[in-house]
Amino acid sequence: MRTPPIRVLVADDHFVVRRGIGALLASLDTFVVVAEATTGVEAVREAQLTEPDVVIMDINMPVMNGIESTRQLSRVLPDTAVLVLTMFDDDESVLSAMRAGARGYLLKGALQDEVVAAIQSVAAGQVVIGAGVAGRLLSHLNAPQPADPPFPQLTSREREVLERIAQGQSNGAIAAGLGLAPKTVGNHVSAIFAKLRVASRAEAIVRARERGLGGSGDGSTEGS
Repeated sequence: MRTPPIRVLVADDHFVVRRGIGALLASLDTFVVVAEATTGVEAVREAQLTEPDVVIMDINMPVMNGIESTRQLSRVLPDTAVLVLTMFDDDESVLSAMRAGARGYLLKGALQDEVVAAIQSVAAGQVVIGAGVAGRLLSHLNAPQPADPPFPQLTSREREVLERIAQGQSNGAIAAGLGLAPKTVGNHVSAIFAKLRVASRAEAIVRARERGLGGSGDGSTEGS
């Protein structure tokens, strides 16, 4: 039994690109181009009308860009795979497209065989990242993530106050440095002690310095 051809919609605002892809797919009996679109809005509309297996999507298109079009298609036609084919190889474009729901990302310099294989792969439910962007995308995903701030139970203001406590600053100095009333600083200090379950300023300083706070202080320990 013969396998039905993969139904493809080509969305690109450049006539030469659309016709070039169309000619490539027309030369193969495993594909059929069911529609073309020149804007992101047209891509969504034509996809809803024709329900293709794959949408080949450019990013830089008028009216609505390809990323927003991809996002909408992932909601209204979740079974249609979007293969981005674009000139943009920056990390932001790649990540935005994949987060929007694209299953593949190729650069327009890709070889014809690579484009054909990518269409077949995304139609089969696989994810495809072209060689031109795969390495950089993996580097981005493997990059060290920012460490969580110490003492997440504290508010950002309480953490600022604790930082200055760890530097040995008095409540008065903290109030002056942060532009707060001394009473407000006192309330923050009480909240910090309760959340960290410490009974004294010295104990709070030890806890804070164990987590790397207070390293830039001048060592002053004037009274609170």
